[in-house]
Amino acid sequence: MKDKFFNLIFLLAVMVGLISLMVLFIDIISDGYKYLTWDFFTNYASRKAEKSGILAPLAGTLWLISMTAILTIPIGISTALYLEEFATDNWFTKLIKLNVSNLAGVPSIIYGLLGLAFFSYTLSLGKSLLAGALTMTLLVLPIVIIASQEAIRTIQPSLKDAAYALGATKWEVSKNVILPHSIGGIMSGIILAMSRAVGETAPILIISSLVFITTVPSGPMDRFTILPLQIYTWAAFPQDEFRAIASTGIIVLLCILISMNSIAIFIRLKNQD
Repeated sequence: MKDKFFNLIFLLAVMVGLISLMVLFIDIISDGYKYLTWDFFTNYASRKAEKSGILAPLAGTLWLISMTAILTIPIGISTALYLEEFATDNWFTKLIKLNVSNLAGVPSIIYGLLGLAFFSYTLSLGKSLLAGALTMTLLVLPIVIIASQEAIRTIQPSLKDAAYALGATKWEVSKNVILPHSIGGIMSGIILAMSRAVGETAPILIISSLVFITTVPSGPMDRFTILPLQIYTWAAFPQDEFRAIASTGIIVLLCILISMNSIAIFIRLKNQD
């Protein structure tokens, strides 16, 4: 009886959440669809709502995610492979795994403060794209490591035993058996981690602190802004027009996030087949 009651409460909570999300989504579309034009993608931010666009923050977002992926993917996969296949089962390895799990739950604002203190000031990278990418790498790296570990654990021991029986070394088994069979789960975890990085505002607000940029970044040492930061700024303006283009920016950001999550789901389903 208690199980049925809790299941009913859970179902009602899910339905209320979905309805609220749908109402919010409809409200955003009704406010922002009229500004969703080609000029919105090719114009820079302006003091006039009708002339404002997302060229600089969109370019900054693409730059940031690309650099974060380049830094995160090899480190995350290598770390997961080492922890699962090469590291000995001792207190030090257990401590590393525990810290990786704990770091996945640290608030993003903490990573922003760490990035500002270490990358921007200690390493003298300033408020550049590289400092932002390194900060976001710290933020999403635990997610990639944990997802890769879970994917590696799904490999059937018989596959590895067969490879070892044929005389393969541990590295050859990792390269030719473990990684090919776990790549679906690893890639879906990477895409989900990058999806989180796309929507993060707090770390970049500390690192960049810029929202009005009239140039597109051309290198890793350039100043930058990102789409969530620009949306946050527009939403804070008192004029209704700026709140409307903030809704337009949210539509674009949601499309990016939904696309990335859909790709992750497709990869996981294809890997299961």
